[in-house]
Amino acid sequence: MKKNEKVLLRGSEAIGEAALRAGCRCYFGYPITPQNELPEYMARRMAELPGTVFLQSESELAGINMVYGASATGTRVMTSSSSPGVSLMQEGISYLAACEFPSVIVNIVRGGPGLGNIAPAQSDYFQATRGGGHGDYRCIVLAPAYLQEAVDLTYRAFDLADEYRIPVILIGDGMMGQMMEPVVLPEFRKDLPAKEWAITGAGKGPSRFVRSLLLDVHVEEAHNWKLYRKYQRIERREPQSESYATEDADMVVVAYGTAARIAKGAVRRLRDKGMKVGLFRPITLWPFPSKAVARLAESVGKFLVFEMSMGQMVEDVKLALNGKAEVELYGRPGGVVVTPVELSRILSRRYNAMQHEA
Repeated sequence: MKKNEKVLLRGSEAIGEAALRAGCRCYFGYPITPQNELPEYMARRMAELPGTVFLQSESELAGINMVYGASATGTRVMTSSSSPGVSLMQEGISYLAACEFPSVIVNIVRGGPGLGNIAPAQSDYFQATRGGGHGDYRCIVLAPAYLQEAVDLTYRAFDLADEYRIPVILIGDGMMGQMMEPVVLPEFRKDLPAKEWAITGAGKGPSRFVRSLLLDVHVEEAHNWKLYRKYQRIERREPQSESYATEDADMVVVAYGTAARIAKGAVRRLRDKGMKVGLFRPITLWPFPSKAVARLAESVGKFLVFEMSMGQMVEDVKLALNGKAEVELYGRPGGVVVTPVELSRILSRRYNAMQHEA
């Protein structure tokens, strides 16, 4: 493959290939629709790459604990699943966060709650951005909207995980996992730096003992403060977002992932009709780009949050705005995917109502 040459890949395949090029050497996971193409791709590709390990675990519980073990050795490691499977991983993710073991977890979200269905949804926002498991911890959460961005963010996820020694979640949905788009793949990473904290085995370095069981309450408190200071650094340095047609907007739609793709199409239709509507797209769901949202409120009086759920990100938008602007929600749960035309009709009614009130 030539440098900068575009290749046509399915979403799950693009994520898998980007992970391998980022230096992922171990993959552990258990099949669940709609992300099965990702472990299938990893099984096939890792058989071709020397020094890599693919293992289909007997459950999601086993898979995340295999991630824990591989990460402890300093190896770049990934797992993937879909909503119910990621729920089963939460205890292990909490252990990863507590021990500061870097890892990448891909969640191709499906309709829920419960077993739900295999249709695209965004109902795992709370689980991803609030830690998800027990204890005071966070995970970095990346939400691509396009397959090229999924490639780039997957590649970046491994660097973020290593830099902050933290689990990083890449969150998509069934549509993103199945769609095909041309992408430019990054180069293979070589000669990754050694990790001084890694557990390398007897006789291969200084003795190291890493654990999350801290029975002394003062030791546990100190550890929590250490993690909190790290999370503060991440909140200062890592928020990412995209603004589209917001310069003169009277109303701004806030959406992420697949919902943002739909929203951009709707915004374009409304712009063609002379309506001053813009789009704000969080790329990092945590840390949430609160300051960027708040800046928009200096000139925008109304925000409409569009989610493929009953409404979860809307809470972060309200917290960011702190009463400076009106916030409404348009949510479609259960795996329902509206078209840009349908959404443009909803936005048009809300925009005209706002203009009438003014």
